[in-house]
Amino acid sequence: MAPFTGKGTPPVSTQRTVSESMIALKNTGIRIVVLLVFQALWLEASHSQSPGSPAIDAEVSKQEAIYQSQGEKVPEGYVIDRSLLAYASILSSEFDRSLANLGPTDRWLDIGAGEGRAILDYYAPRYDSMHPEGRERRGRKAQAVAMSIEDRRTPLWHKTAASLEANKIRYLSGRRLREYSLEELGKFQLITDVVGGFSYTRDLSLFMENVLTFLDLNGIFFSLLLDVLPENGANRALYPDTLFLTEIANADDSDVSVCSWLKSIACVEVTCESRTEAKRPIEIVRVRKICNGVAVPALVPLQYQAGTPPRRQFQLGSRSPASPGQNSTTR
Repeated sequence: MAPFTGKGTPPVSTQRTVSESMIALKNTGIRIVVLLVFQALWLEASHSQSPGSPAIDAEVSKQEAIYQSQGEKVPEGYVIDRSLLAYASILSSEFDRSLANLGPTDRWLDIGAGEGRAILDYYAPRYDSMHPEGRERRGRKAQAVAMSIEDRRTPLWHKTAASLEANKIRYLSGRRLREYSLEELGKFQLITDVVGGFSYTRDLSLFMENVLTFLDLNGIFFSLLLDVLPENGANRALYPDTLFLTEIANADDSDVSVCSWLKSIACVEVTCESRTEAKRPIEIVRVRKICNGVAVPALVPLQYQAGTPPRRQFQLGSRSPASPGQNSTTR
């Protein structure tokens, strides 16, 4: 992660006349003043990003306005109507098969579901015609839960829900993932997040703790991140025009890829696939829970800037362990 500091001044030649030296000395003084001002501004900006500061509160307010936007006020990039076909095309190739293999006693949680269109597509008659394999085993299909901060249900959602047995599909809104208990939600065999909480949360390690709490043993979490340093692209110079939206740094400020951080979580099996679309690096992730002793390495939030998705910076660090439902600053 590149530090926000200035560079040293260029060397001054010793072969100058007295007047040249006076001019150089004056210029050097100006540079020093500029550098001191720059450093002061950086320190102020760093301080302003501390929890509870006016600057971070302002960014949170901007982000909340995005969540609650309606109609023409929904900003570009905040997609609320992704289809199941879009999920299958952007997530790991294993996702489509994993969803098709779910049976009537299995459960699917979609975080950041928007209108819940992906779940509606799953229950549409066309889905079975497109997935003949396993149709007999699927029977009545899995229970599906759509989760969103804002309620974006459409008439089609209500119509579909009314045509199915009670609670076959559920829509949860108004609360973050961390605000639900295990008793409320239960376990899921499949969890998806397509530019939802995984891309928007201000506390990435706590978010993953919660995801893995709600994920059943051998269950799989499918997600992705836009504009992120890929696992196989440790050299930032390969992406000169990219403003990375999610960054992790070691204590020495060296880069840590999100994928390598995920792989450091205990009791998970992680695969990552790097793609580039329109010169934007994208990391597709698949996380399978292989045992119950999950331990997520802590990430300390450093910077947060509202957007679709927001820009976030984290640093590997230590903190007290958090549990689902604990008050925090997550999406």
